[in-house]
Amino acid sequence: MDRTRRVILLLTSPRVAPGLLSRQAWRALEGAGAVLARDAGQPLVEALQHAGVTVEVLGAAAPDELARRLLDRSADQEVVWVGSADADPGLAEALAAELTRREEAPELEVLVGSWDVPGARLLDAVAVMDRLRSPGGCPWDAEQTHTSLTPYLVEEAYEAVESLESGDREHMAEELGDVLLQVLFHARVALEHDEDPFDIDDVAAALVAKLVRRHPHVFARGERSATTPQAVEASWEQLKAAEKPHREHVLDGIPVGMPELARAAKVASRLERAGRGGWLRGRLDERAHEAGAGATAYGAAVMDLVLRARAEDVDLPAALRALLRDLAAELEA
Repeated sequence: MDRTRRVILLLTSPRVAPGLLSRQAWRALEGAGAVLARDAGQPLVEALQHAGVTVEVLGAAAPDELARRLLDRSADQEVVWVGSADADPGLAEALAAELTRREEAPELEVLVGSWDVPGARLLDAVAVMDRLRSPGGCPWDAEQTHTSLTPYLVEEAYEAVESLESGDREHMAEELGDVLLQVLFHARVALEHDEDPFDIDDVAAALVAKLVRRHPHVFARGERSATTPQAVEASWEQLKAAEKPHREHVLDGIPVGMPELARAAKVASRLERAGRGGWLRGRLDERAHEAGAGATAYGAAVMDLVLRARAEDVDLPAALRALLRDLAAELEA
């Protein structure tokens, strides 16, 4: 068989910049007798034309008709089909059926020209969020604000914690996706701010900068002083304190809206790092024995339990949630 009689299906990732193709893909494109595509507005088609590759656009067609046209064009030459962004549903099946009907059928080759990199599907999430928020999108999404979305962020965070503790992998992935949606949503809303807009790239850039800055033992050459988890944590806190010198109080920055047990553990951690752990225990003892302390004495008892749990490396809120799940399961049994 004449090896020039061939149809090459060029598959590329729509999440990679158009034109960033493998060397093998560029060779196939440059050596083909004909390069065909379905949509003239496809970014890859535009990139190829800009690079000097002649692309013939066939337009919309049913899969079986498209398969016949591709095979007919390959009767005496090598043809490259530039795959569409929607992966051309039904085309592979139609080509297989058409090939079996022909006595002298050309070769059919699938050539992957570019691959998704890790995290590439996040670009899809950003695009979907943009579509929902833009004119012609979803009316409910379009009217949301940071304020209206805040309760959903809190709710989704709790649901994510529940899924992580359940051990259900599918549930974990779904709930983490819901948390990610909230980040994307707030970033998209922020983009529309008149005076001080920011977008998801600004959010990601700030996060990357913070992670690199607070991990000098990983990203700074020759800096390997933090070699244990404890040393890393101490270094993190030192760097964090240096970044936020405006904090005048040891408890500054602890959100008042945190769940009470989690907030208590955070307060204890801050005071212990500041060398005030002994002071805290003394105050708890005083409160526990004060005459007429009332509800405050119960608060002191709870805080004492928080300290005991921390000393034994026990996550008290998680332990309480586990107990409540066990009790609910026993009641249902």
